Formats: sequence, structure tokens, C-alpha cells
Amino acid sequence: MKEIPSEAASGDDDGVIAVRRAMRILEAFGVDDAQLTLAELSRRTGYHRSTVLRLARTLALDDYLAQRADGSWRLARASGWLGACYQATFNVHDVVEPMLRELSTATGESATFYVREGHQRICVQRIEGPKSIRHHVRVGTALPLELGGPGRVILAFSGEPGEPYETIRRSGYMISLGERDPEVSSISAPVYGINWTLLGAVCVSGPISRLTEACLQAHKALVLDAANRLSRAMMGTRRPSAPPPGAAFLPAWK
Repeated sequence: MKEIPSEAASGDDDGVIAVRRAMRILEAFGVDDAQLTLAELSRRTGYHRSTVLRLARTLALDDYLAQRADGSWRLARASGWLGACYQATFNVHDVVEPMLRELSTATGESATFYVREGHQRICVQRIEGPKSIRHHVRVGTALPLELGGPGRVILAFSGEPGEPYETIRRSGYMISLGERDPEVSSISAPVYGINWTLLGAVCVSGPISRLTEACLQAHKALVLDAANRLSRAMMGTRRPSAPPPGAAFLPAWK
């Protein structure tokens, strides 16, 4: 098997390469993987079995991995401690705000993150676009779920039956043209957390006179990428388990 080339520069020493390879062994595990065989670890990382075995044994010395009686490997105490520390110190706003800022800069429009609260959606984070003409939504504002792209995306990926929710689930996003406000259009996509729990929706919005359907379609890749990266950050992993039925597929996990 040909090993995946290291992302480290050619001038980096062997120690850096070994550390990055060891991290990829740990990242090969998903939330549904109680254990993985040596062959599966080799397949997921692209490393030879001998390389995986050497790294796994090294990680086991400090309790990051443990070998079972059948020869397979599982995450061990030290890995669990790192995960617990991450969850205890994770601040959602520290992740969401810079991501929204990037999205706003890339699109030239306002970017917002909404979560569900009862029968409403709440604006929990927003970056206003740079253009002088824009619509305004304040942080903390409550808006209806059944009107507008973000609310409908939240309903769709919460399992709401019928249309337009079936179409939204198949597409993985929604474009809204003047539905809640006749002068506002938007494109929205779902954001997930641990175990594919729906957290909310990210959206780009602006005046419908400027954000036409064609313009929103041009922003689709940027919005889906932002939702993808936010979900990755919320899950705390680069390689999530397979999504449950009805969840939007998040492509290009890097």
C-alpha cells in the first residue's frame, strides 16, 4: 500500500512527521468505533500496517490507545481525557464568530447563526455585511421557524414532514426569496454537533434586489463549506461518523 504523503514540508524533521502520523491514527476513530482492527486503521490512514502497529504501540505507552485481546485497538484513558478537556473549555462563540466573519467577507453580505428555541429561531451570532444597504437583525432577536430559510432548514433537519422540508433535506440547503420579509433573501444550511445533533443553521442574507437567486446560488459553495467547518468544530473531529438518515451530507472532510 502506498502511504499518503505527509503534509509536513520536506525540511521538517522525522519527529514532526511521526507526531502527525500518530495524530492521524487517533483521528481514524469515530464515535461509533468501539475498536478498529489493524487492517482498518491501515485503510483509513493510508499507512502500511507496520507503520500503524509501531505508532499504535507507541501511543499505547501513554494510554492514548489500548490493544484488546483479539488484537484490535481502542481509544484509551488519555484520549478520553483530552476529549473531556476540549468539551469543558469549548466556547461556541469563539468558533462561530470568526467563521461568520470569513463568510461575510467572502460573500460581501451579512452572515448569521440561528438556533432553535421552542417554536422560534434565535439569532445568537451575526456579522453585518460591509455594504451600506442591508437588512438588520440584532443578536437575541426571535423569528418564526416556519418563515425564512434558516427556520425552515432547522425544521427540515429536525424531521418536519412534507414539503418544502423533503426538498430541503435532499438539497442540504435552502434559498429563500422574500418569504419572511419581501425585501430580504437568504441561503441557509444546517450545522451539527456531537453525534449529529442538529445545533442550528448558518445563513447569508441581504436585500433581494442585490441577492438574486442566481447570486445566492453562486454563494452556495461558501455557505455549505462554512456549515461543514462549523459542524466539524462542534463535533470536535475531522472525521465524523456517517450521518443518520435525514441529515445533510457534509462533503470534503479534510
